[in-house]
Amino acid sequence: MTDPGPPRTTTVGDSIQLAPWNPDPDERYHWRIESAPEGSEVVLDDGPVVELCPDVTGTYECILSAPDGEHTKRIRVFEDDSRPARFELPVDESPVAPDDDGELVIHGPFNEHIVGPERPRLDGDKYVYETDLPPGEHMHFFGDPDGDVRAIRDKLTVPGPGKPRVRLDAELTDEDVVLTATARAPPTDEYADSDVDVEFYLDDRDGVDRTALSVTGHEARLPRSAVDGEVRIHAVPVAERHGVADYVRIDIDSETVTRPNEPPEWAESATIYEVFVREFAGGRLDTTFERIEERLDYLDWLGVDCLWLTPVLESPTRHGYHITDYFDTASDLGTREEFEALVDACHDRGIRVVFDLVINHTGADHPYFQLSAAGVDGYREWYEWEDGEPRHYFNWSTIPNLNFESLAVRRFLLDVVDEWAPVVDGFRTDVAWGVPHSFWKELRERIKRDDPEFLLLDEKIPHEPEYHEAEFDLHYDTTLYRQLLDVGRGDAPAESLLDVPDRIADAGFPEYALQMRYVENHDEERYLEQCDEAALRAAVATTLTFPGVPMVYYGQERGMTGYRDRMAWVDGDDELTAFHRRLLRTRDEEPALRGGDVTRVEWDVVDGDHGRVVAFERVADAGDDEESLVIALNFEAEPAVVDLPTIEPTDLLTGEDVEVSTSERDEGTDGVRVRVEDAVVCRRPK
Repeated sequence: MTDPGPPRTTTVGDSIQLAPWNPDPDERYHWRIESAPEGSEVVLDDGPVVELCPDVTGTYECILSAPDGEHTKRIRVFEDDSRPARFELPVDESPVAPDDDGELVIHGPFNEHIVGPERPRLDGDKYVYETDLPPGEHMHFFGDPDGDVRAIRDKLTVPGPGKPRVRLDAELTDEDVVLTATARAPPTDEYADSDVDVEFYLDDRDGVDRTALSVTGHEARLPRSAVDGEVRIHAVPVAERHGVADYVRIDIDSETVTRPNEPPEWAESATIYEVFVREFAGGRLDTTFERIEERLDYLDWLGVDCLWLTPVLESPTRHGYHITDYFDTASDLGTREEFEALVDACHDRGIRVVFDLVINHTGADHPYFQLSAAGVDGYREWYEWEDGEPRHYFNWSTIPNLNFESLAVRRFLLDVVDEWAPVVDGFRTDVAWGVPHSFWKELRERIKRDDPEFLLLDEKIPHEPEYHEAEFDLHYDTTLYRQLLDVGRGDAPAESLLDVPDRIADAGFPEYALQMRYVENHDEERYLEQCDEAALRAAVATTLTFPGVPMVYYGQERGMTGYRDRMAWVDGDDELTAFHRRLLRTRDEEPALRGGDVTRVEWDVVDGDHGRVVAFERVADAGDDEESLVIALNFEAEPAVVDLPTIEPTDLLTGEDVEVSTSERDEGTDGVRVRVEDAVVCRRPK
């Protein structure tokens, strides 16, 4: 059956792609606007996949005509929340001099990272680029179009309100479905939770009469008699801006209520280990699936329970992201049977496997791109072409973008998903920001309707909460990553790490969204190359003591400095490895490190650099009692002496007493004075 997907929200001027789900490329599909807000002049192009760019606020009702009938999709449009943004770069910092033939380029998510169209103007001693953007942090790059197009990376903060959040719950009574929305205001905005409005929407795919839903404030009711089988109900928080929608699915027949936006329960306490596949065997060996399997005892010993493998499909590159065959494993790594044997061996050790799904682009050597470039009928539209050139991001000219307006492409990629989802436990999605929301929503429902334990991790850079709305469970936490770099380099105080949770909440991420915390990955320089080992230890401890899902990049624990070098099995740093292992084991043993929030505590540096030390508390609900831990981190090479609240002075990482001797303490000190070399984790008495 054709499916147009759930209702959507957007703002004036911000386009939404409309596409049929589970399409047949040989059939005809057509979209039309059935009703639009007064004053709208929007029309839709003719085609199966179209863009709706709303011009006024209100609700647009769009109809998809498909072989099996007509289907309704509603789009709620809010006011444009963008405001003037000005990017500046001093001329003396530019990779392009004013008298060079080349021109400076700027790109970022605001222009889909397409290099070329946007050129800053020279304004005195600065390059300037002006546009309108919504409030928040906007990553961007300045670069040389003929050289490094990402020479300078920076972020611009556009002031303005954050996004409210909502959680939707439901219960069944004898007569009704009762819905309760818990709204949250952005933590750093001045208005209260009670000032957040909530709008409720029935999913038109379920055929329930919309007038049957009655709403009173943050609660709604729907008579059971109005539902034939199943109903999905969505809630959107609205304040100065609107936020990410949540929804519930109710099955009247089985008396069940589910929250499909929730991540898998296992993922909430997982620890991920990323392997850059072809370098993992180390030494003079070529990596194969069998050789990875032979090293699984190391991952088990280290304490990780989720293995993310960079691409394992056929590709001419060592990194594997230029895929040329989506339905077979890479010949140098091994057969499909050997890959599945590796997955089984991981499962035997309690380790789940995450597969790197690369569907924004193919390699330029893929036969379909070659046919597309040659103009062969039926293949030209598989890729995005502009002025006779294939469209791509950054300077990635050898990985052309697939065209998601093609039903053939969508059908092909859904077949890829169906091929590999039953084999593994999750997908890490490469360049998630380059794939339309409409496709991610279809992929999630296609997989997780039958397998809610499947994990979906986005590579969304920068951090944006819209990718959680019926799309992903786990998100690259670029906010914490960038802040850890700033702290490690000495550009920000360690205490600034405590602002990160509020910044993520201000952006609009729901409380139940999971964040992947990391200090390095296969696309970034090693932290040890950018900072020193003392900072690395404290940064790693941050990722493993903050709430969220920590990720260790292969070799990080061995002290490697080459970000894609062969694994340092023999000549790695054993003490640094032991430090990682202590952190991983402690996180596994302590519920307070796997749930709850970061809470500020009173602390003071008696001896050491105050700007390089931070302390905080983690609390986990343990039945009727609450277990509390206090964590202190030191980013400096020299140990620090720190006054903390009253704690039990045994460091859970080492088992050692970290309290300094009485003679070194001032009389009347309130709390406990401890020595912090890199990280200390201590219990707080109940």
